[in-house]
Amino acid sequence: MMPPHLRVYYGPSEGEETTQSVNVTSVVSVPLGEVLPLLVDAVRSERTWLSDFQNEEITLSTDLYEVLLAYQHYRRPSA
Repeated sequence: MMPPHLRVYYGPSEGEETTQSVNVTSVVSVPLGEVLPLLVDAVRSERTWLSDFQNEEITLSTDLYEVLLAYQHYRRPSA
């Protein structure tokens, strides 16, 4: 019986892109209604993994961003 022959994989060579590495950097578009309940639950449950993503940038539509800015302005307690 022949012993197993193993070798160490060091990843792709410099400048060599694979389909797998391209997919890792891809973005995913999902409806806000799918993500929002999960985020609300995570905030209410004080999940520590949220801090891992606090500096992540997200892309919002201009309409949603304007609504959020208005909401932020009007929810401030009056002096």
